[in-house]
Amino acid sequence: MAQRSAFSGLDRRRLRGWLLLFFLALAVPTAVLVQQAFSELKWEAFHRHRVLAEELAVRIDKRYLELLSTEEARPFTDFTFLNVLGDSTTNFLQRSALAAFPVNAEIPGLIGYFQIDADGRFSSPLLPAQQEQALVYGVTESEYRQRLELSLRMQDILSNNRLVPVERTAAAPQFKAFADRDTAQERADAIHAGESTASSLGIRPAEPNLTTPAAKASVQPQAAFDLLEKSAGLSSREMQQRRVGTLGRVEDLKLDQKYQSVAEEKRSAEAERPPAALQKRVRKEHSALPVTAAPELADSSGADNRQLSAVPVRTFESELDPYQFTLLGSGQFVMFRNVWRDGQRYIQGMLIAQQPFLQEVIRAMFQEGTLPAMSDLLVAYRGDVLAVFSGAGSRVYFSGSEHFKGSLLYQQVLSAPLDGVSLIFSVTRLPSGAGGSIVLWSSGAVLLVLCGGLLLMYRLGVGQIELARQQQDFVSAVSHELKTPLTSIRMYGEMLMEGWVSEEKRHAYYRYIANEGERLSRLIENVLQLARMGRNEQRVNLEPRAVAGVMDEIGPRLTTQAEHAGFLVELRCAKEAAEMQMLVDADCLTQVMINLVDNAIKFSAKATDKRIEVQCRVDPEGRLRLSVRDYGPGVAKDQAKKIFRMFYRSESELTRETVGTGIGLALVHQLVLAMNARVDVVNRNPGAEFQISFPVYRAGTI
Repeated sequence: MAQRSAFSGLDRRRLRGWLLLFFLALAVPTAVLVQQAFSELKWEAFHRHRVLAEELAVRIDKRYLELLSTEEARPFTDFTFLNVLGDSTTNFLQRSALAAFPVNAEIPGLIGYFQIDADGRFSSPLLPAQQEQALVYGVTESEYRQRLELSLRMQDILSNNRLVPVERTAAAPQFKAFADRDTAQERADAIHAGESTASSLGIRPAEPNLTTPAAKASVQPQAAFDLLEKSAGLSSREMQQRRVGTLGRVEDLKLDQKYQSVAEEKRSAEAERPPAALQKRVRKEHSALPVTAAPELADSSGADNRQLSAVPVRTFESELDPYQFTLLGSGQFVMFRNVWRDGQRYIQGMLIAQQPFLQEVIRAMFQEGTLPAMSDLLVAYRGDVLAVFSGAGSRVYFSGSEHFKGSLLYQQVLSAPLDGVSLIFSVTRLPSGAGGSIVLWSSGAVLLVLCGGLLLMYRLGVGQIELARQQQDFVSAVSHELKTPLTSIRMYGEMLMEGWVSEEKRHAYYRYIANEGERLSRLIENVLQLARMGRNEQRVNLEPRAVAGVMDEIGPRLTTQAEHAGFLVELRCAKEAAEMQMLVDADCLTQVMINLVDNAIKFSAKATDKRIEVQCRVDPEGRLRLSVRDYGPGVAKDQAKKIFRMFYRSESELTRETVGTGIGLALVHQLVLAMNARVDVVNRNPGAEFQISFPVYRAGTI
């Protein structure tokens, strides 16, 4: 009783408050756990993709080292058009490997090779030293023009970057017709053609040529190459002014550092220093070159290898420094080395188009893996962003550093001589993987169960609160239903016992006592029936009965019940229905019909037409239908389903005008279901009709 009293003190508002507190007590720790799980998964995904980025950077670095290893091993003599085959005693000359045209090299974007002598003169292995004998060496006029054009283009690039004086290689006498046509306008056309070719290779337009005498004087032989590495100390603004085609500075990128720990930053700093194993030392070599070439001793067959027995060959020792790699202001890469021979310094190197050099190695290897789906790869040279490779189709163009967003995943500097090139991986979308899906679905399921459970608890709580209120109303109603007739019976009994009633009224008093006693019996029977059904002790004995016989048994009791209340009962049974049978419990059906008639009497007490119709007919579905109709106010639509609930009353206990306990129709509903039938209420004009549909019983079926 104490527990029930404590629960009955709740209302809906207090119940919602307690359930909300309970929800927060469960939801907050669950949300913290889910957030922590996602955070751990993000860290795992970050480290997993960081390892992938590190492995990719190692593979890119290894690929570049493989491409450059051939150039590192290239001898000094390869940078001339002719060199000696074998040792110096053979006097066999052949074309250099670098004299092939078109230029054929494994390095992507290679424009061509060049050499700067001690006097600062530019030369290329594409052109023979004695250009007037080009035809003797098997170079046709058309090919010589193309070789000369490429050589002039390389010379223009170097001169535009103030690495060599602005001078043009002279044309050979044999090609004097071409030289005569080489006017200033035609030279401009050639330069324009070279720039177009450079543009197709991803080369940015060079700065204007330094044609003034002051500009020429400012270019000291070979000294400009010594100043290339000093450009790393220039300010950001100066770098932007000098270098063409950069997208911004690395420090200007909007890269979030939240995934980078102190240990990772230390590891990245150590990775920026090239390993000692990759530091190359000065190497020495013995080589031989012809002192002078005697064209008159050579045949004109055009063969690549010729025996020039009268050509003196000189053997010398050279010291070759490791290659250096830098980015020119015009946007091309230059890789060069210092060579020392006979106390003189030579500079040998190659010009490389920027974008093909990056695209064909870095982009190709980046697109092969899974990293493009969640990250961008930025390529920078000494802090200048040169290219961005993205796997996202919507972000294929970047015009400046303000377009870069994401979190820094990994940063690696390539090995020497490419130690100025940095690979920067930025996270654009960090997937959580299969574990994230499991956590997401699990958290969704927990949230759904929690919300569903709380909703169910709320509905159960509201139902219990309503049930407690209805039980209180039921106790009040039962007390009222018992107290009022008992008081009247006691009063009339005392009056009869004392002889205070005349003979004319004595019969009326006896009938009132009998009627009230019968009403009390029905009330007590309903309460007992409710108690049995609450304990699952109700037993329904279904037997096949003729409809006509059942109506004959129930009819007199219904008529007597209605007459005592001043109502007229009209019994009608269709002929086709009367001949059928139904599977019912006669006692349960009698109680159902009595409760329906009693309900009709109570709610139509103020009706002008005090008539109750009890009918039996076959409905359109072929089922047997028993109905009880009154001519009262009917049932509100919003209460049509509620009136069959236990203890439900449409009126407040404080303002209701009808008698009753609220269990009559609930017992009707439960007894009808126990007999495999259904009950409904339909509003008529006027009144309401309660319909009970039974399946027709046929022998051999249930």
